[in-house]
Amino acid sequence: MPELPEVTTTVNGLQKILPKLKVTAVWTDLAKEKVSRPDFLQSIKSLKFYKNFEKVVVGAKVLKVERRAKNILIHLNNGYTILMHLKMTGHIMIGRYDYDKKLNKWHVHKEEKNEALHDPYNRFIHFVFTLSSGKHMAFCDSRKFGKITLEKTVDIHSSVHLKGAGPEPLDKKFSFENFESALLKKKNGKIKITLMDPKVIAGIGNIYSDEMLWLAGIHPLSSINKIPKNKMKDLYKAMQDVLLKGIDFGGDSMSDYRNVDGKRGEFQNKHNAYRKNKEKCSKKGCSGVIIKTITGGRSAHFCNTHQKLFN
Repeated sequence: MPELPEVTTTVNGLQKILPKLKVTAVWTDLAKEKVSRPDFLQSIKSLKFYKNFEKVVVGAKVLKVERRAKNILIHLNNGYTILMHLKMTGHIMIGRYDYDKKLNKWHVHKEEKNEALHDPYNRFIHFVFTLSSGKHMAFCDSRKFGKITLEKTVDIHSSVHLKGAGPEPLDKKFSFENFESALLKKKNGKIKITLMDPKVIAGIGNIYSDEMLWLAGIHPLSSINKIPKNKMKDLYKAMQDVLLKGIDFGGDSMSDYRNVDGKRGEFQNKHNAYRKNKEKCSKKGCSGVIIKTITGGRSAHFCNTHQKLFN
């Protein structure tokens, strides 16, 4: 699932393109008359919701794009905000697309010069915004888990979609004291799983939690209330360093993520722990090996030597 750096990379790309553009049409093949889950009723997967979504969005102009947790917020000039969550396999691309009415599918325009968009991996288009620039914003999602919904802008942060989201780890106001206090709300929890809890801290998932724990030298199964203050400070700094590095390298594309140009990020080439199972630890002077374990139903990769277990 895309994490904070991937969503930030997407938002930064959209913010350069979308403001002042008008949405002239929308399309999806996901909307159904009957939905299988109650939460789908408030998304474009419900045909009734989608029809209202279309009425509100078409003709509106984009004011700005921002991120909250792992959500993309597209603010419109009519007082509404489109909220998009990439879930496991979603990514958003900007380019020229054509609609095949017979197949009820969109594909990249044959004369689109951006070669990355022609990558077969980017073909799973399930939602399309037509823009006043003549280009399209396409939502690619091979597993169809992504979420697209709509709320009044004044209500967006108190909506069911964002209510309860934890603090932003890169917010300048999120001090070490705030970080420590947030984690200690689950003082008996294991540090890896707690870092990934979106109600504790927003935007951190499997990849970046592995990397920041490796950098801080903390075992993922450490109990929060047993981690010394100096190591907690190391983790706070590691969190910021790793997330900023993820953004600098355009996100992680070891799995599905692609940016708005359909291109891969490069952070997967910078891993020290994530999916490095059985490889020698890359920390200078460390003789350890990266091993994999499972905690809370999620994988955790860590060095068996320099990452200390506090229990």
